[in-house]
Amino acid sequence: MKTILQLIFICITSFTINAQSAIGTWKTIDDEDGKVKSHVEIYEQNGKLYGKVSRLISTKTTVCSDCKGAKKGQAIEGMEIIWNLEKDSDTEWEGGYILDPASGKEYKCKIELTDANTLNVRGFIGFSLLGRTQTWYRVDN
Repeated sequence: MKTILQLIFICITSFTINAQSAIGTWKTIDDEDGKVKSHVEIYEQNGKLYGKVSRLISTKTTVCSDCKGAKKGQAIEGMEIIWNLEKDSDTEWEGGYILDPASGKEYKCKIELTDANTLNVRGFIGFSLLGRTQTWYRVDN
């Protein structure tokens, strides 16, 4: 009986982990003051993940003045800041890019869902070791 209960628990846990997704709306936290900075909506398009700023909350910058190309001078709210992330495992996506609208810099990006409501977002140059990770939290809908 104990073995059957353990098997059932493993099956339910596996299903729950597989059912988790990075798709949804996430709140970002300012590294300096710890306040919620924005909401980013992550969505899937053609099998890849993308993210756009759906709401600015507490930020000094509303326009991407240091961005390059078509994003230069554009409003940050509504801007796509994550693109081309490909699924690596049930909880990880990588191979894409992320834009820091405050600096206008683009970085390689990797995200990992640690649980249903916590997402680690890593931006880096070159190797993943040379970067920074932010933790984003799912917005209750």
